[in-house]
Amino acid sequence: MIKIAICGGIGSGKSTICQMFKERGVAVYDSDARAKALMNESESLRGAIIATFGEECYENGVLNRAALASKVFGSAEQLAKLNSIVPPAVKEDYLHWHEEQEGDYTILESAILFESGFDALVDKSVAILAPMPLRVMRAMERDGATKEQIEARIKAQMSDDELVARTDFAIVNFHLEDVEKDVAELNYRFKMMANEQSR
Repeated sequence: MIKIAICGGIGSGKSTICQMFKERGVAVYDSDARAKALMNESESLRGAIIATFGEECYENGVLNRAALASKVFGSAEQLAKLNSIVPPAVKEDYLHWHEEQEGDYTILESAILFESGFDALVDKSVAILAPMPLRVMRAMERDGATKEQIEARIKAQMSDDELVARTDFAIVNFHLEDVEKDVAELNYRFKMMANEQSR
């Protein structure tokens, strides 16, 4: 069973495309959702976050995301500290999850595939791209954030050009019918790859 990663910046539509793979029976690991869950569920992870960023990051044992975000965003050093704590726990969780799945391949959905080093865990990777105005609009609608806030987040992420250079495949998430065709084609390719590998 091979491992595929899907990555892309904020508002690119990673989750929409992962849903299309799910509809084809593919198991998808949402690393962002799991990271949030693990920050609440894992005692060792909670302890490391409190030791690094302070008690105020948790309220009644639940992660205070706003408090943690205020310490991390805008500081490359603090973000690097957070990325040295959370991704290793997610990596362990993901590898355990993959072993429990069935099928030809699984998908790892990750916004920070290369920054976290998760690219080393997978066989192939797919970049999801979309025009910048569309990404900003989608993210504003989803997060209730301002245009400036979204643009600042996008600036902090890897550029589309770099993603394309580092991934094996790319999908431009603009017209739904084109995306459906791309997903169908990649699903076929990944099944063929898995069959080749299992011979």
